[in-house]
Amino acid sequence: QGQLVESGGGLVQPGESLRLSCTASGNLFSIYAMSWYRQAPGEQREFVAGIVGGGQTKYADSVKGRFTISRDVAKKTLYLQMNNLKPEDTATYYCKSTRANSVDFWGQGTQVTVSS
Repeated sequence: QGQLVESGGGLVQPGESLRLSCTASGNLFSIYAMSWYRQAPGEQREFVAGIVGGGQTKYADSVKGRFTISRDVAKKTLYLQMNNLKPEDTATYYCKSTRANSVDFWGQGTQVTVSS
């Protein structure tokens, strides 16, 4: 039924930017809801940003004003533009696709490291 593949992670300095992409194959791109989560070592996975059918977006307080979630339905791709990155943004970032029946699918993650 396809997979979700994240890309765009890397090592950057504080204050720099990255854009993550999550490309869906098969039927895993969901108009219903898609989101980004992250997990730092020793921490629980946490919600970062989400986008739902009508295009409404939601963000964790820690990233509001710095991160922007968007999608390209034709390309079956979800994006996360991350600006003004901070060391505390260091984590593995995961893409999640949610269907209307609440079934979730996850990507394998991409590493983001913010360090001087």
